[in-house]
Amino acid sequence: MEAPIYFDYHATTPCDPRVVEAMLPYFTLEFGNPSSGLHSLGRRAARAVDTAREQIASLIGATPDEIVFTSGATESNNIVIHGLALARSERRRIVTTAIEHKAVLEPCRRLAAQGFDVAVLPVERDGTVDLQAAEEAITDDTLLVTIQLASNEIGTIQPLRAIAELAKRRGALLHTDAAQAVGKIPVDIDALRVDFLSISGHKLYGPKGIGALFVRSGLRRRLVPLAQGGGQEADLRPGTLNVPGIVGLGEACAVCAVEMHDEAVRVASLRDQLEAHLVAAIPGLQINGNLQNRLPGNSSLTFPAVEADALIANLPGVALSTGSACTSGTIEPSHVLTAIGLSREAADATVRIGLGRFTTSEEIAAAARMIPEAWMRLALAAS
Repeated sequence: MEAPIYFDYHATTPCDPRVVEAMLPYFTLEFGNPSSGLHSLGRRAARAVDTAREQIASLIGATPDEIVFTSGATESNNIVIHGLALARSERRRIVTTAIEHKAVLEPCRRLAAQGFDVAVLPVERDGTVDLQAAEEAITDDTLLVTIQLASNEIGTIQPLRAIAELAKRRGALLHTDAAQAVGKIPVDIDALRVDFLSISGHKLYGPKGIGALFVRSGLRRRLVPLAQGGGQEADLRPGTLNVPGIVGLGEACAVCAVEMHDEAVRVASLRDQLEAHLVAAIPGLQINGNLQNRLPGNSSLTFPAVEADALIANLPGVALSTGSACTSGTIEPSHVLTAIGLSREAADATVRIGLGRFTTSEEIAAAARMIPEAWMRLALAAS
């Protein structure tokens, strides 16, 4: 069967062949445990981990000792949110937004059930955080502000530096889930003034099951580990290190460091071409998000008179989604889309398109033909 055109890069990215090549020796010849420093296999594995740590740190402007390896951004988010809460600070307020990934919202809900004061900020129609609401919500009692850098559904990039200024003024810590942003747009931890930052390997052309957490120097002691074990990662995330995954994540970051700028320009151009074709062919098509400040490969489209599930089912040649892969299959509309003001009907008619490194102009041309044809068939059938 011929592979469909892949337009779901926000759900996961293909593993770059260069990343696979870098990983392969660590499944076979270089199988040592990096904690086994008394023999050469263990020492070589440890050096590979150190190199990857340097590659990841370099991409975001951190130092290697500020990088903690995890299984992905979901675990990284939980380590920060629950780790700070377990430290029993006198501060009991957590500030987040209505459009966060469930890997942030669910830990916050659990803490709310345990007596924490969780403030959920509204966003503007384009998905941008309401800074006035943020200023009012971030009080002297705020322990943590946790706001994603870029939306996994509508691509909007948040004014995180401005939010950081509000947080620092009140003595609050700032965490960002940057899974969708790292490797796609420039991310500098000092420019953003974040204290914690979460990364997922499979969102930037690395393998699944590996991620990282940036913890600003001096703040590890503020986090209570969620698990206990062999003392790896300075006790914050114990367990035998996933060396092949770590090497793959490091190589993926190294590739992004070199190619990210040109890739973003090319992908944004392809996205704009596709949107122009679709807007011209489908009257009433709506583009969601901040059109001037969004991820280069993101396009959130609300189709008139047609449900998204039906449209996707009638496009077997194009791999699309309706929103976050972590909430697909639910019967409720996307919490992100309703938070930006879409009705349930409009939310149910919204498709998320994600373009990326391996998207071609030929695929854009084919999709620009196939999507309107499928929409027209369904619209006519419904009329």
